[in-house]
Amino acid sequence: MTEENKIIPFRLKNFLPAFLEMAKIVIIALLIVMPIRYFLFQPFFVKGQSMEPNFYNGEYLIINEISYRFESPQRGDIIVFKYPGNPSQRYIKRIIGLPGETIEVKRNQIKIFPGGSAEPKILDESKYLPEGLVTTGDLKTALGINEYFVLGDNRLFSSDSRYWGTLSRENIIGKVAVRLWPFAALAKIRAPRY
Repeated sequence: MTEENKIIPFRLKNFLPAFLEMAKIVIIALLIVMPIRYFLFQPFFVKGQSMEPNFYNGEYLIINEISYRFESPQRGDIIVFKYPGNPSQRYIKRIIGLPGETIEVKRNQIKIFPGGSAEPKILDESKYLPEGLVTTGDLKTALGINEYFVLGDNRLFSSDSRYWGTLSRENIIGKVAVRLWPFAALAKIRAPRY
């Protein structure tokens, strides 16, 4: 056996334990990261202008998928959901109407009739929408037991419940928890109080 043949087995012998150790680290990391990614938190890129001026095209968000297993979605929550017309698409919108309410959009106002009440409340969106923003539409919708009414913040450029109807609870993926990108706009996202 030549000296060259003796060196090759020696190198493979040293490489194999290092490779196995690296493979073990990768498998452990995947076992930790994958459940978090698929069951707790999920990344989402904003596409389009339907949520301006609060969220812009290209922003990187983290979606909290677990909170709605313990609590119900609330008015003002920014959610990501499967678009009812094509469940392979993901949309981002704000919850305006809750189950059991009737929502009326008319003359640039949103009226909420809670639980069959004849007296509406006019929704005050001044905390998150700029003055002068127009909410088009002329409709009145009664929400079922697991239905939500959602709108984009940029009302003139949003495909939302005014056009395709109510959103079923089963289509909701989760609520927006954090904006990670751009770094200058890094923030935890909180729903407004009405």
